Amino acid sequence: MTADLYRLAMAVLQPGYAGTSVPDWMRKALGQGLGGVVLFARNAPSAQVVQQIRAENPAAVVAVDEEGGVVTRFEVASGSSFPGNRALGVVDDVALTERVARQIGRMLARADVTLDYAPAADVNANPANPVIGVRSFGPTADLVARHTVAYVNGIQGAGVAACAKHFPGHGDTVTDSHLELPTVHASRDTLFARDLPPFQAAIAAGVRSVMCGHLLVPALDPDSPATLSRTILTELLRGELGFDGMLVTDAIEMRAVAARFTPGEITARALAAGVDAVCVGLTTEQSLYEIRDAIVAAVRSGSLSEERLVEAGARVHALASWYGEQAALRAADSDADDTDAHVGLDAARAALTVTGSATLTRGPLVVEVNTRLSQAVDPGTPAGVTAALTALLPDTARVQLEPGGPLPRLGPGLAAGAGLGSGAAQRPVVLVVHDAARHPWVQDRVAQAVRERPDVIIVDTGIPDVPSGAAHLATHGISRVSAQAVAEWLTS
Repeated sequence: MTADLYRLAMAVLQPGYAGTSVPDWMRKALGQGLGGVVLFARNAPSAQVVQQIRAENPAAVVAVDEEGGVVTRFEVASGSSFPGNRALGVVDDVALTERVARQIGRMLARADVTLDYAPAADVNANPANPVIGVRSFGPTADLVARHTVAYVNGIQGAGVAACAKHFPGHGDTVTDSHLELPTVHASRDTLFARDLPPFQAAIAAGVRSVMCGHLLVPALDPDSPATLSRTILTELLRGELGFDGMLVTDAIEMRAVAARFTPGEITARALAAGVDAVCVGLTTEQSLYEIRDAIVAAVRSGSLSEERLVEAGARVHALASWYGEQAALRAADSDADDTDAHVGLDAARAALTVTGSATLTRGPLVVEVNTRLSQAVDPGTPAGVTAALTALLPDTARVQLEPGGPLPRLGPGLAAGAGLGSGAAQRPVVLVVHDAARHPWVQDRVAQAVRERPDVIIVDTGIPDVPSGAAHLATHGISRVSAQAVAEWLTS
């Protein structure tokens, strides 16, 4: 048995931490061979933060969820400069998708990030899906596959590793795996025809990493979630599909698996099933070493072979080495940083779908009908429509509705109801919703607004419902540039 088994166990972990600077215990762990760190918006990720990590372990895999659109860690305060997957799928220009991904890759390369946990290669086959939705390129395998390849080529063309997720596909679920274990009820034939092609395409394109989802897929393994299934991860992904890169888990504190096992048990079982790196979204010093010790205990008990652990560590090292080999490419590509600086806005404009007509010549009342976004989205991620309109029409006003809340009066009596002063009843109204087709209560608010104000402008930042109102604008995602495209169109 390897003398430094503890160091070997540390090499396969990718934990996150609280705070905006790397804590001392994390620095210590990096010096002890910790293989990677995952950064979130709460860490205020930047080149300076990454430097703190690399000062302790230059070969650490620094990972981040930077999908563009609604899932952004570097731009959470302002909203993403890129419109997200669904918008790119609506435009359906693979060259544009690759350009967008290349710019995201350049942003991460400037910060010295190793790995982007993107793209989502899930086929959003179920319109009721609460966690994928606009994070998917769309509802069909061919569409998602070709844009997944373009995205992988863009990110890796900037010298940053891409990660296709959430294998074997989170699109046909009605449950958020952050909250409980989803089940994909499709047959094996359906999975191979619909859910697996984007992953097969990503593997053929040379994607460096794949993330497995916390999903129960009975047609593949009726007993274990994919994260803990040797049948799915080793026999299918490695054997049948031929993937030999780094396989990483989704965050193991998600309730889909955390409700069943301790973090240490999840980690040991996942490694035995074929995982190479374990993402632990939020750790403390105590929990990190408990997970490390659980790996060591599993090897000593024989439930996890030392050979499997060595293999996992080697794949983590191989990804870090690949990143190191791209240094010259990143340096050369940095000179092109500004050549495509506006590609995100170009993509958002191209994705904007408009029915009807309206022009704003004075500041509207923006009524934001807030729905709870998925747990993958940082709290406070702005829809941005009010801010974008205010930048062009400074007298814009806003009313926010919490989930299920009543609309203010939009016709006579608006001035008293919204505190907007005299003449407010004639103020144009913009109703901002998200995924209206998924939420009956949001559909009710839209119908009420149209009854009270037939001239209402509806903006849907998610997967839209049937158009209504004087004008209906669908951005197909939440981002700063998507909001800017709306504001430009409404004031042009």
